[in-house]
Amino acid sequence: MEQVVNFPVQGEELLGVLHRPEVEPLRQGVLIVVGGPQYRVGSHRQFVLLARHLEANGVAAMRFDYRGMGDASGDQRDFEDVDEDIKAAIDAFLTECPELDRVVIWGLCGAASGGLTYAWRDPRVSGLILLNPWVRTEEGLAKAYLKHYYLQRLFSRSLWADLLRGRLNPITSLHSILQLARRALGRKSAGGGDPGAATQDKSQPLPDRMAEGWRRFQGDILVILSGEDLTAAEFRDTAAQAPAWDGLLADSRVEVKELRAANHTFSRQEWRAQVERWTLQWVQRRASGGSSRSAPVSMEKVIS
Repeated sequence: MEQVVNFPVQGEELLGVLHRPEVEPLRQGVLIVVGGPQYRVGSHRQFVLLARHLEANGVAAMRFDYRGMGDASGDQRDFEDVDEDIKAAIDAFLTECPELDRVVIWGLCGAASGGLTYAWRDPRVSGLILLNPWVRTEEGLAKAYLKHYYLQRLFSRSLWADLLRGRLNPITSLHSILQLARRALGRKSAGGGDPGAATQDKSQPLPDRMAEGWRRFQGDILVILSGEDLTAAEFRDTAAQAPAWDGLLADSRVEVKELRAANHTFSRQEWRAQVERWTLQWVQRRASGGSSRSAPVSMEKVIS
């Protein structure tokens, strides 16, 4: 059962699609938040297929366009300015499905970041499913390129073949690497001070604001990472090295899964299907009384 839901936000009209199971759904629904620039269908129809998979297995889901995207009115905005949109979507979701009493936010890339910085403020949000979270900074991107692209290229036969055949200019390549190195040694992530400042002050680095949102959020978190994605690589490096992220992934309420061959948007059918299975299993386990809080952090890697 798919139902169009229109709801207002500060004088603008947003559009959502509610997926309600024919049987009584679990009391925990899934709100699919869209990362930009994107709308409620998702790349390769991922959000549609995910919502239908959840609905077919007894989980209510809703996907929606926030202001300025898809069929929603208003000015275009990015994931750092959609708190009111997420709140209004949860209001509409719970109104249309009164049998629900809590919501899991599911988001890819910027939507994962937006959901994370929002969730701790709303007690109705009981869980987060974050795919390839966006923690982009100039320094972080430079480090990710150096570590996950150029370093791997040094051991690539094609690189040395291109150099020997004159297809690659070593001076230009060296110049690019030196530029990245300078950026990688740039401004460090801030730390200390008011523990709530990072979530409120947008002058603070995005990774710090996300880390503070993670610490303040009391629910369970599932992280799904692609193995062939620079955004995911940057998140891994930030979570492992940035002082603000110290210990966050090791929390017992956190579960981490990796699809080693997948790209950023999970463009192949088998990758999307695996994400759907992980999402459903995680939601069902929590709804039945199970929780990742009762077990150590899991790092599951799938080769596909």
